Amino acid sequence: MPDSQDSKQVNNDLRNAQFGGGLINAESVNAGRIGGDIYNIHIGQQAEASSNPASSPNQQQRSQQERGSLEKAYTLQSQKVASIRTAWVIETDPSRKFQYEQQLQAEERTLKELTDKLDAVERQLQADDNSRLDVGADIYIERPPIEDKCHNAIMQPGALIRIKAPQRMGKTLLLEKTLDHARGQGYQTAKLDLKLADADILATLKTFLQWLCIDVADSLELEPQLDKHWQEVFGLNKNCTRYFQKYLLSVTNSPLVLAIDNFERLFDYPEIFPQFCLLLRGWYEAAKQGDKIGNIWKKLRLVVVHSTESYPSLDTNHSPFNVGLAIDLPEFNPQQVANLAKQHELGLLGELALKELMGLVGGHPYLVQSAITSLSSANAYLKNPQTTLEELLRLAPTEQGIFSDHLRQQLWHLQHNPQLEIGYKKVVMNEIPVRLDTEVAFKLHSLGLVKLSSNDCVPSCDLYRQYFSNRLG
Repeated sequence: MPDSQDSKQVNNDLRNAQFGGGLINAESVNAGRIGGDIYNIHIGQQAEASSNPASSPNQQQRSQQERGSLEKAYTLQSQKVASIRTAWVIETDPSRKFQYEQQLQAEERTLKELTDKLDAVERQLQADDNSRLDVGADIYIERPPIEDKCHNAIMQPGALIRIKAPQRMGKTLLLEKTLDHARGQGYQTAKLDLKLADADILATLKTFLQWLCIDVADSLELEPQLDKHWQEVFGLNKNCTRYFQKYLLSVTNSPLVLAIDNFERLFDYPEIFPQFCLLLRGWYEAAKQGDKIGNIWKKLRLVVVHSTESYPSLDTNHSPFNVGLAIDLPEFNPQQVANLAKQHELGLLGELALKELMGLVGGHPYLVQSAITSLSSANAYLKNPQTTLEELLRLAPTEQGIFSDHLRQQLWHLQHNPQLEIGYKKVVMNEIPVRLDTEVAFKLHSLGLVKLSSNDCVPSCDLYRQYFSNRLG
């Protein structure tokens, strides 16, 4: 940039400018409009709904409308950013190139704000979706022998349990049952949900590890004392280890269970993920020592919960994903679905009706729970559950069905990741298993959209095949 140019005075109104040899007119990439005005959306406001675990029907409707507006704005803003980036790449005039660079940065910030706002609305809608299951929230369907394995493992000194399954398979419920069992043994517990970690917390390894230390201390109702136990002379992992060893694990003789839910959130943070994995593996190995230090670390029991196996590559000796007890959480089998229906007082449905339901949604815990909860509520007014089930099955793959919010959320994930959308279209449009790129296959599996058959993919259930073949076809 010329020395005399002041970046604060750059004119971003390039409506009459042409660049790239006149191939593109800047009006098409104007910062204010592309295909319509998008700034009627208050992207700078905090998403208040994200802190509210359950919304009224009117609030849910407003959230859905807001999501629709945000999705349109996101699409337009993405097009705008792409156009400006193209303009910036092909522009040869240094002064004008600088102007486009400044404009590109501003529009990318706007796109990031839209993304954050949309994520917040999605989280709220998912919370609302989950809240509809509250009528059966106290009902837990066991999947033997998984529960016994977790209960036995958590009693072992220095244990590490890894719970893995696609989204909404009941991983968090199993985690809570395991923590309840540990509390029943007099153990202390601390649960870290990485989905709740702000972007600022994940900005650096230091802020993340300090947040971890403070959050665990808070769970144990202890003063943080970070200033006392965190010394800059040591490395970050060493400081975190000293904090646990000299403070959290030493203030009591009872074991401490540290549970980390939604671990996959770290997969996209290359500065944090490998170092934190090395830290967890080091703690696990420290518990094997027979000295005084080993006895301290034997009190720590780790539970890691994640929704995909496609994590970034790690040195075998530095990974926590190849040690300890691995739990793959399966779908419900017919007997477990029947038990769930019985506990919702839907015994009148019968074996054939439940078979029809499973023919549509398989044994997917969330989908089965949603259907049975809906049938249970309807059955309180209608004394013919079979008629209600027929209506549910008929409307299920449509926008009138009880799964519509969930299906739209899944569709949103696909539409905002072109590789996933293209891959999943191949899956639902084929009657035979389809082989996809490994990363795409694992991401679709993480979303619960496919089952992996050897190296190939099939739709997780017929509901998904029907809905997405119409939307993506």
